Amino acid sequence: MPLYDYKCHHCDNQFEARHGFNDDAPPCPRCDSTDVQRLILSAPTVAGGMLTHPGDGQNASKEQLQDKWSEETPKLRKKLVDKLGEDTVRKYAPTLGSE
Repeated sequence: MPLYDYKCHHCDNQFEARHGFNDDAPPCPRCDSTDVQRLILSAPTVAGGMLTHPGDGQNASKEQLQDKWSEETPKLRKKLVDKLGEDTVRKYAPTLGSE
């Protein structure tokens, strides 16, 4: 089950709660108020393809990003051509270039 961050509007307590995706928000553990708001404090990282961070994983240089882009662009283009066809890719994604 995922771990969520919440803030209580009644007492300003910030807390974490583990529960199912479709479950209701839990009450505040400090004041038991149900007037809580879910917070998004960080975004998850998905590894693979363009979402894989070059360099040290957090602070990539411009050159590292350009290298990653040149590495991943042909793979993306091939997937799009296989799925949509060459004409469609040329029309709607001209910046991907041709092979």
